[in-house]
Amino acid sequence: MTAILTALTAAVVSGILFGVIAFFLGIRYRKKVAETELGSAEEEAKRIINDAIKAGEVKQKESLVEAKDEIHRLRTEADRELKERRADVQRQERRLQQKEESLDKKLSNLEKKEDTLQEKIKDAEQQLEEAETIKRHQFEMLEKISGYTAEQAKDYLITNLENELTHEKAVKISAYTQQLKDESEALARSIISQAIQRCAADHVTEATVSVVPLPSDEMKGRIIGREGRNIRTLETLTGVDLIIDDTPEAITLSCFDPVKREVARLSLEKLIADGRIHPARIEEMVVKSQREVEQKIKQDGERAVLETGIHNIHPELVRLIGRLRYRTSFGQNILDHSREVAHIAGIMASELGLDPVQARRAGLLHDIGKALDHEIEGSHIEIGVDIARKYKENKNILHAIEAHHGDVEATTVLACLIQAADAISAARPGARRENIENYIKRLEKLEAIANSFEGVEKSYAIQAGREIRIMLKPEIVRDEDIGVVAREIVKKIEEELDYPGQIKVHVIRESRIIEYAK
Repeated sequence: MTAILTALTAAVVSGILFGVIAFFLGIRYRKKVAETELGSAEEEAKRIINDAIKAGEVKQKESLVEAKDEIHRLRTEADRELKERRADVQRQERRLQQKEESLDKKLSNLEKKEDTLQEKIKDAEQQLEEAETIKRHQFEMLEKISGYTAEQAKDYLITNLENELTHEKAVKISAYTQQLKDESEALARSIISQAIQRCAADHVTEATVSVVPLPSDEMKGRIIGREGRNIRTLETLTGVDLIIDDTPEAITLSCFDPVKREVARLSLEKLIADGRIHPARIEEMVVKSQREVEQKIKQDGERAVLETGIHNIHPELVRLIGRLRYRTSFGQNILDHSREVAHIAGIMASELGLDPVQARRAGLLHDIGKALDHEIEGSHIEIGVDIARKYKENKNILHAIEAHHGDVEATTVLACLIQAADAISAARPGARRENIENYIKRLEKLEAIANSFEGVEKSYAIQAGREIRIMLKPEIVRDEDIGVVAREIVKKIEEELDYPGQIKVHVIRESRIIEYAK
């Protein structure tokens, strides 16, 4: 057993020694192999370096040769360009030299011409002096012969020429004025007739009373009520007089305010239809009717604005336009009148090449003051201008409203169109109702008042009695007395005559000299 262990130990030790020896031998062998390979790599590197050095020398030589060739080429091109530029410079020098020679020649010619011109100027001055001397002598001789100085003769000739020209100018102006008047009158008649034909409207005169039909006469007693309390309540709330007479099955409402009359009519119709008639119910129906009338006023205003094609108008103006439905002038409904004026003015503006929308706007608003004329002091023209200015209407519209009755002079074509359209609408047969006898009497009385003053030659009531023109005798009334006469006539008209609105008193004094050429 011991021998086996000894043998095994020896074998193991021998194996270890063999392995160590083999390891060192292997390391030595690998070292030799590595040294051999390192030597081969160094030789290869030296060879590569030598080859690169040789190739670089070859490249350097080739680059030097190419550089020399390029330098030679550039030098050749530079020499060629230099030669060309020298040639151009020489050509330009020759051209400049030729121009200098030409300018020298021209300058010398100009100097010669200038010398010649100076000589001619001297000769002309001498001749002018001689002419002035001769002219002065002639003027002196003419003054001696005629007895006039030069200034006097000049004034005489100018005066004669002015007189001749003034006469010719007056004749031509008169002829042109007459021709223009004839042509303008024909054109105006044509335009107005077309406007009237294209805007033919029916007119129905309106009264200040309304008639409400009743289902039976028994309803009259119920409307009157116990001891008249129902009729008193209705009259107090509406401001309308109820006339209950022997007319069968009808009650008449009387009031000069069409709005109140319309409220009363609607209230009475509602009470009759409802059957319950007592003060509380009457008050309820009146309030309801007032709301309906206000709504209808707004709708009428909007419809009028829509029919006339007007935009951007203030809502309050629309409401006032609607109120014109319940205003009349000599029986003519003001809203219908305003719409007709708007259409006529628009048609005439189109014929004249003006803005028809602005003309229709001015026509619709020209009587807007009548919507409030009984509520505010002043004429409907002043009220209308204030209302239009309040709601930012432009100055042309304001002037058209202000001038549509001739209270101020019309300075725009638009104002003249509104005047004409207003007169056409009001003068249409059947448009307005007035007792012809009362109308004539008022005009005759107006003229009689004017003729009653000393110094009045003639008087003419025009514009339906809105204006009177008075001709004075210049030999009796002096210029400084015209204002006194006008004021006295106005005062007497205010005291003795009843009239709507205002009357314009136009006093005229003129001196005329008439001569006849024989």
